[in-house]
Amino acid sequence: MHIDISLQAQRLMLWDGSDTLIATYPISSAANGPGCQKNSGCTPLGRHTVRAKVGAGAPLNSVFVGRRATGELCSPALMAAFPDRDWILTRILWLSGSELGLNRLGDVDTMQRYIYIHGTPDGNQMGQVGSHGCIRMQNADVIALFDLVDVGTTVFIHND
Repeated sequence: MHIDISLQAQRLMLWDGSDTLIATYPISSAANGPGCQKNSGCTPLGRHTVRAKVGAGAPLNSVFVGRRATGELCSPALMAAFPDRDWILTRILWLSGSELGLNRLGDVDTMQRYIYIHGTPDGNQMGQVGSHGCIRMQNADVIALFDLVDVGTTVFIHND
């Protein structure tokens, strides 16, 4: 099984081991475009792996800060109280780069940049850029994906 993410199409595709498409989901990648540099706010390119899965069994709209559930559920009132928060909701698939010098180690390390596939508030539009570097998905979609993949799943992010 592997995940293919097209930044140009703003789509995530999940493939099984025999290259049969299992699911496709709209996503939102970085407003700053593609790039691997630390502190760039860009979505990293290349081959990655799912290093960790966070949030199994958490309620829909659970808020995560530093990969820890805060006990809050995202709501319009909570969003109004914290307008500058980058909302990481429901589930997290934490990515680790697999290509030395491109997205692994040094100033381009995807894992050290805390790049995730994660849920986002329902009002955030999919199919267009807008994140701070991560791959955002609708909450129901990220739960479905989370339940289908394992730690170690390959993720390929490209811009074509």
